[in-house]
Amino acid sequence: MKKNWKFLAVVALGLAGCKGGLKKGDGGMLYNIVEHSSSATPIKEGDFVSLQGVIKTEGDSLLSSTYDMGRPSALMMPKPNYKGDLPSGLLLLAEGDSAIIKTNIDTMLKKAPGQQRPPFKGQYIVYYIKVEKVIQKGKLSETEFQDKIKAYFKGITDKTKAEEPVKLKKYIDDKKLNVTKTASGLNYVITKPGSGANLAVGDTVVISYVGKFTNDKIFDTNIKEEAMKDKKLYQPMNPYKPAHIAVGVHQVIPGWDEGLLLLNKGAKATFVIPSSLGYGEQGGGPIPPFTPLVFDVEVVDIIHPNPNAPKPVIPQMQMPTQQPQPQAKK
Repeated sequence: MKKNWKFLAVVALGLAGCKGGLKKGDGGMLYNIVEHSSSATPIKEGDFVSLQGVIKTEGDSLLSSTYDMGRPSALMMPKPNYKGDLPSGLLLLAEGDSAIIKTNIDTMLKKAPGQQRPPFKGQYIVYYIKVEKVIQKGKLSETEFQDKIKAYFKGITDKTKAEEPVKLKKYIDDKKLNVTKTASGLNYVITKPGSGANLAVGDTVVISYVGKFTNDKIFDTNIKEEAMKDKKLYQPMNPYKPAHIAVGVHQVIPGWDEGLLLLNKGAKATFVIPSSLGYGEQGGGPIPPFTPLVFDVEVVDIIHPNPNAPKPVIPQMQMPTQQPQPQAKK
């Protein structure tokens, strides 16, 4: 998150130092290029572009942030849909540039049929943009172009992988967690002991949880009070109640399967899970590749399997019988 605020501070200083304020573009767009690389070639349609950025309302409410996602946003530079949309603003930039771009909502509604007015007040959507990388299509063959893009993503992946152990250690040190580390690499601390026997494979755990990144950004929870702390995360139609999870049968990530077996009824714990026990090198949903995760969990109840429950009857396969062959007519 530090890079996020450092970037926004640079933009804010640039705006404060701009005597003429924001420049007017087509379609009601307002913009200011805060940091500009005069030697770089401007973005063109068809180029590969990687961006870091923050999207806000005019009232300064956060809508989205690549910094929260832990990875830049990548796109093939499209042709603008209309004058004054975001691609129109991006075509003014080059690799290394930082800018603020304000797109006019009324223009969007007029020029892009089918679009609905965003559910917030204000005339503009505000983008704080940092252009991290531009790969120009130019005269490159499609194979050469794609190879350059793959090499760029590999560099990001390698860097993220190398940073993971540092993130894990920093989180544990900053939070002063007295963790126990298992042979697989799971870090855990039982913050409140429970009672009775530990969970066993085949049990069903009734559990409340909060899942977050090592920057404390929550990405999932079944606790209403925690979800309501983030307007984007909270879903009014979600019942927000403890989850029922079968233990040790691979319904959840390996870090959970292992960690749950260490707990008993009433226990509270924090799991600090490396990506090797989470979503790995591929990631999943809002979780980027090689991302360590933190879960605060509470075992509300344990449901043991009923030993007297009738076992399902597996139907026997009926082997087809050989059909009699018709006799040849004499």
